[in-house]
Amino acid sequence: MTAKRGILLVNLGSPDSPSVPDVRRYLNQFLMDPRVLDSPWLVRRFVVSAFILPTRPKKVAAAYESIWTPDGSPLVVISRKVERLLREKVGMPVAVGMTYGNPSIESALRELLSERAEEVFLIPMFPHYAMATFEAVVVAVEDTLKKLASTVRLVTKPPFYNELEYIEALVASAKPHLDAGYDHLLFSYHGLPERHLRKSDLTKSHCLMSAACCQTPSEAHKTCYRHQVLATTEMFVKKAGISNDNYSIAYQSRLGRDPWLKPSTDDVIKKLAESGVKRLLIMCPSFVADCLETLEEIGDEGKEEFLEHGGEEFELVPCLNDHPKWIDALTTWCK
Repeated sequence: MTAKRGILLVNLGSPDSPSVPDVRRYLNQFLMDPRVLDSPWLVRRFVVSAFILPTRPKKVAAAYESIWTPDGSPLVVISRKVERLLREKVGMPVAVGMTYGNPSIESALRELLSERAEEVFLIPMFPHYAMATFEAVVVAVEDTLKKLASTVRLVTKPPFYNELEYIEALVASAKPHLDAGYDHLLFSYHGLPERHLRKSDLTKSHCLMSAACCQTPSEAHKTCYRHQVLATTEMFVKKAGISNDNYSIAYQSRLGRDPWLKPSTDDVIKKLAESGVKRLLIMCPSFVADCLETLEEIGDEGKEEFLEHGGEEFELVPCLNDHPKWIDALTTWCK
C-alpha cells in the first residue's frame, strides 16, 4: 500500500509586518543562519548586532512598506495561493512553510502530520542550488522533523533549474512581455559571495578555478549555483528564440564587502541605459514568487536607476507566482 504523501513548499520568508520591530526580528533570524552569514557564531553575532540591526531594519521596513498589500507580504500571499491551487490539482495535503518568519516550517509540518501524511515531499522553492537557500531549507526541515520526533519519510525535490516544466513555465509567463517588444532582456539572479560557491564545490577544486569552469563538465555542477544559473538562461533563450546579442546576465542583492558574483545588476542597468538601450525588459528566474528583491529592489530601485541614466521604458516580468504553467509543473512533480 502506498504511503499517504503530503507536499511541503518552502520559501525564504518575510517579516510578519513592515514595522521596524518585526523586520528587526526577521533580519536577526535570517542573518544568524550559518548558511547565510557563514562566519563563526561569535563573529556573526557581533556583526549582526553591532553593524546591521542598529540601522538596517528601518531602511528595510520602509522598503517592505512600499510593497505590502492589504493581505500581507506579497511572498506569503502568493505562496498561500499556490498552496491552495496545488492542493486542488493533486488531491493531497499541501502546506507552505518559510525558513524564516511565518508560516514556519514547524507549523507546516504539523499541519501535514495532522492530516496523517506518512511521507513528506519537500519542494524547496529555489530552482538553483545555494547553501543559503536550498541547503538551508533542507537542513531546517530535517532538524524540525527531529524536533517533532517524527518518523515520516522525507523526499526532497532536487534543484529544478534545467527541468523542462520549469523552463516552459518561465517562457510562458514571459511571453506576453517578450511579444510586446524590447531592446534588451536582462536576467537578474540573486547574487552570492564567491566563497559560497567554493564551499559548495563537491570536488573542492573546480568552481571559479578557471574562466570556463561552468562550461567544463564536472561533478561540482550538481551544487554550483553559477553553472545552474547559466544553464537556466541558455535553455530559456533557446526555447524563447532570443538572439545571443539581445540579453545579458547579472546578479543582485549584494551584502558586505567580500567578492560576490559579477556583474552586479545595478551596474549593468546603468551601463545599458548609458549605451543607448531605451526599452529594458528584466526578469528574475531565481525567484518563483515576487518579493522584496523583485518588486522593490528591481521594480522600483532598478527602474529609477535605468530612467536616471537615459532609459525610457523599464518593464519587470512578474515571477512565476500562480501562473497556470507553474502550477502544472508543480503538479507534475508531485504526482
